[in-house]
Amino acid sequence: MTSQPAQSGRWHALDSTLEVSVANGAIPGAVLLTARNGQVVLHRAYGEADPLTGRKMDTSTLFRICSQSKAITATAAMLLWEQGLLDLDDPVSKYIPEFATLGLLDSVQADTTFTTLPSNNPVTIRHLMTHTNGIPYGEIGDPRFEKLYARSDAVDLFPRDGRTTLQNAQKLAGLALIHTPGAEWNYSLGLDVLVAVMEVASGRSYAEFLQEELFRPLGMFDTHFVVPKADRGRLANVLEPADSAQGWKMHTHPSYSIDFPEHPEWPLCSGGAGLTSTAADYARFLQMHLDRGMGPHGRLLQEATIDTIMADHAPGLLDGPWQQGLAFGVKHSDPGVGRFFWSGYFNTQYFADPITREITVLMKQTYGLQDDPTSAPFGALLWN
Repeated sequence: MTSQPAQSGRWHALDSTLEVSVANGAIPGAVLLTARNGQVVLHRAYGEADPLTGRKMDTSTLFRICSQSKAITATAAMLLWEQGLLDLDDPVSKYIPEFATLGLLDSVQADTTFTTLPSNNPVTIRHLMTHTNGIPYGEIGDPRFEKLYARSDAVDLFPRDGRTTLQNAQKLAGLALIHTPGAEWNYSLGLDVLVAVMEVASGRSYAEFLQEELFRPLGMFDTHFVVPKADRGRLANVLEPADSAQGWKMHTHPSYSIDFPEHPEWPLCSGGAGLTSTAADYARFLQMHLDRGMGPHGRLLQEATIDTIMADHAPGLLDGPWQQGLAFGVKHSDPGVGRFFWSGYFNTQYFADPITREITVLMKQTYGLQDDPTSAPFGALLWN
């Protein structure tokens, strides 16, 4: 991906709103990257990466991209699929035997003991990739499962200790499903379990697999589960509104710490939420999909595989103008049919359009904002 001098064009409203929102204190800072036909149109930093220290935002600032990790994990799985190391309709129990007895949640008692009913359908790789597996988030999903995850010490967001990805998946397998696999769409931990499946299927560390098979070929040298020590000063702080409703404070949480990208001794790779990246790196990833599997140095995925990724894999389970692909949400109606998108827990967003060949990546790092003025102009670009 190369740069060219150009006006922001149709991105002007978003660019202007970002300027005003920083000046008014509505957001602490952001990085916006827009591209067309593989060339960067606008790449700009706004405000501060850490207003608590006065550190300015920079176009090379690193962000915890949270659920933007999901598309990367699903794409990596398709690399293994092309290599014949897994099949989309393989049962997860083929790789993690504990999933063979996973049942449907029946009831949860006050002491968090629970009962289950048998499930007629096994969880498959496809279910893991499409939020149709029945393994919901806790805090940001179902409060019953939040209690079950706390009871069993299962991680459902970010790494926090020395457990492996497989060990955590085995904990999840000892609990229950919220619905029969394939019967409903429910935002899920499937991509976290998928990492454990991929490590078993490939016999390789997932973090190393990503670096060797995806990140290095695409030139994504700033995307990591654990940020190299020399680059940690580039991490944006995760901020939330101060108690006075004026200014910002560091985000804190009882179940996780925001410094998880700085802990090499925490080996869990959260395929659904754990990566850090830059706007430029993520645009490189999206560009490969726009280029139908081609990277800057050769082909990574076959064109037919890109078509499979963008197809509807949860037919009839979603309302609205989009369908569930294997790696992205994909618009199925005009305007912008085929446009693919997602976002992240700490306020990062993106989409790419295969017709106009445009990419928009907006990186912020906030939690708990009730009113973010930049959401509307971004949404107008995505949905209109």
